[in-house]
Amino acid sequence: MNDTVRGTVEMSAAMAILGTIGWFVVMSGQPIMDVVFWRCAFGALTLLFICASLGLLRNRLSLRVIGLAALGGAAIVINWLLLFSAFSRASISIATAVYNTQPFMLVGFGALLFAERLTLTKLTWLAIAFAGMLLIVAAAPDAADVGTNYFAGILMALAAAFFWAVAAIVTKKLKGTPPHLIALIQVCVGVVMLAPFANLAHLPGDPWSWAMLATLGIVHTGLMYILMYGAIQKLPTHLQGSLSFIYPVVAILVDVTAFGHRLHFSQVVGAAAILIAAAGMNLGWTLWKPRPAAASPEPIK
Repeated sequence: MNDTVRGTVEMSAAMAILGTIGWFVVMSGQPIMDVVFWRCAFGALTLLFICASLGLLRNRLSLRVIGLAALGGAAIVINWLLLFSAFSRASISIATAVYNTQPFMLVGFGALLFAERLTLTKLTWLAIAFAGMLLIVAAAPDAADVGTNYFAGILMALAAAFFWAVAAIVTKKLKGTPPHLIALIQVCVGVVMLAPFANLAHLPGDPWSWAMLATLGIVHTGLMYILMYGAIQKLPTHLQGSLSFIYPVVAILVDVTAFGHRLHFSQVVGAAAILIAAAGMNLGWTLWKPRPAAASPEPIK
C-alpha cells in the first residue's frame, strides 16, 4: 500500500470517527463541562502513552512553544465546550454545518492580522456561506425544539468555529513541533482549566457513561489525532481538504439515523451552501477567471 492510499484510508477513518462524536456526547448523558473534562483527561493519558512510545517526551520545548501550545489548548477547549453545547440546542446536523464556517474565520483573521488580500472568489464563497447561514437561521425549528435554544445553538456553533480558527492561527506558530506533543499539551491544559468546574464530587455511576467518556478521550482524541496527523504527512493539501468533508456528512447521517432529526428543506439548502462554499475555499476552486493583463506598449526604438 503506497503512502497516498494509506494516507487516504487514515484521513477517511479519522474524519468518520470525528463525525460520530455528537452521538457519544449526547449518549453519555453527562453535563457538557464534565464531558469535555473527561475527554481531556482520557485523551491526555492516551497521548502521553503515544508520545512516550514514540520517544517524543525526550524533546525539549522552549517556554515560548509551551506557552503558545497552551494558548491554543485553551481555545480548543472553549471550542469543544461551545460545539458540544450547540448539539442539544440546534441539533448535531445544524451545529456541524454552521461549525464548518471555520475556513471563513481563518480568512477573516488573515485579512485583519496578516493583511492577506481578499479576492473576488473568496468573497463570493463567503457570500454563499452567509446566504446558507441565513437560510438556516430563518428556518423554524421543529415543535420539539425551543426557538431561543435553536438560535443560541447556532451562535454557539459560530463561536466554536471562531475559537477553532484562533487555535489554528496559534498552531501555525508551532511549525516544527511534533503535533502529538502539541495535542498532549492542549488536553493537559483542558484538564487544568476544567477541573475546578467539573462535577468530580459526583462521578458517573454507570458503566455506559464511563464507556462513552472513555471513547471520547481514547478514540475521538488519541486515535483520531494519530490517524489525522499520519495522513497529513502523506497527503497533498487538496486531498486532505476534500477528505475532511467526510466529517460533516457522517455527522449529519448519524443525526438523522440515530436521533431521527429531519432537516427542513431550507436547512438542507443552507447546510449544503455552507459545505460547498467551505469546500470551494479549502480546495481553491475558482469562480472567476482573472482578467488578462493589458499588453505593455512596445518601447520606442
